[in-house]
Amino acid sequence: MLRPHSAVGQSAWIDLLRMLKQDAVSDLRGVPRLKTINGRGYWYDQFRLGDSVTDRYLGEDSADLRARIAKHQEGRVAAQDAGKDRSRLMRILRAEGYLTPDLGTGQIIQALARAGVFRLGGTLVGTQAFRTYEGVLGVQIGFDQSAMTQDVDIASFERLSLALGDTVEEELAPLFDSLKFAPVPSLEQGQVWRWLQTNRQTLVEFLTPSFDETEGLRPLAALGVSAQSLHYLNYLIATPLTVPFLYRSGVLVQVPRPERYAIHKLIVADRRRDGEDTQKSQKDRLQAAFLVDVLAQERPDDLAEAYATAMGTGKSWRERIGRSLDRLPDTKAQLLALPS
Repeated sequence: MLRPHSAVGQSAWIDLLRMLKQDAVSDLRGVPRLKTINGRGYWYDQFRLGDSVTDRYLGEDSADLRARIAKHQEGRVAAQDAGKDRSRLMRILRAEGYLTPDLGTGQIIQALARAGVFRLGGTLVGTQAFRTYEGVLGVQIGFDQSAMTQDVDIASFERLSLALGDTVEEELAPLFDSLKFAPVPSLEQGQVWRWLQTNRQTLVEFLTPSFDETEGLRPLAALGVSAQSLHYLNYLIATPLTVPFLYRSGVLVQVPRPERYAIHKLIVADRRRDGEDTQKSQKDRLQAAFLVDVLAQERPDDLAEAYATAMGTGKSWRERIGRSLDRLPDTKAQLLALPS
């Protein structure tokens, strides 16, 4: 049974998102410029730094971003007042029972956001993204095991990271060190894609889609780190959403669309350890079943499109989804009943 959040909570979440989006362009240092890269438009904040001109990436061209840039140029709300308003909205959301992160997770995600990780195409995936769907869908997830984790997974496209021509404001290795994270050694010398916080056991991983048969490490130029490449990941992060992460006065992050997250979890659940019924695969199926239940009632067309796209991609996709759905008969029935 769905448990919707109150109208008060949903309104506060929407207002917080709007304010965070506006704040994302309120610190422009120069003149906004639109550039075309591979046929797509990207906005940059162009300003002079010493004897050189710097381009700071703002985001892909959209009507929403253009409107926010125009609003900034007309005049901006004082940062202090905006911060107070966001804090007030966060108090409402906590009182309404929205999920908030533990201290270690909140600290590292806020630090990554300030460094520009999400601005430069990073997308929060995994359970930390799943928790944000409370606001996206307006329903309570609760505190069961499907919503619990200390892991932070960040995914980004290797080609986008290279094409942007911008980098994080603060190098990530020293940032991790300042928060007591240590690099986890990898088999490929000199390439680090995982960091573990020694005092809280929070694990941060960087991921990127694999477009060939191998799943080796790949560089993410804009972020200055390596990433583990994975099959099926391009489907998950192709068209992300911008949402509030509910820590302190709110943090603007990117997450996958919930309908794609649900279908991707069906694939991942079967993929773990070649389909063995592990604890993580059970968690994947719980998250998928929850989201399919919500989306089948609230956004059936979006869910139907995501399901059809995945099923039409290839044989291995259909087989993995099918094996997961064999363990979820109610979810299978909901997907088969979707509009074609």
